[in-house]
Amino acid sequence: MNILQEIRPECDFASSNDFMNDGLLDSFDMVSLVTELEEKYSILIDPLDMVPEYFSSVSAIASLVRKSGADVQN
Repeated sequence: MNILQEIRPECDFASSNDFMNDGLLDSFDMVSLVTELEEKYSILIDPLDMVPEYFSSVSAIASLVRKSGADVQN
């Protein structure tokens, strides 16, 4: 959640059920988020996994990070 707030501080992610559909994140934000996640967790996210479904919620993002090899909680 902290990384999301850094990327888009004006957005209320806590009240959203789908960050992409609600317009809180766009494709440019996805790239920024991936860069931050890769750096923070020392992982590489497969470009094929850069699909909106993995960026719809904190839980989905955590799932992507786990799939990429990091040990994170939701």
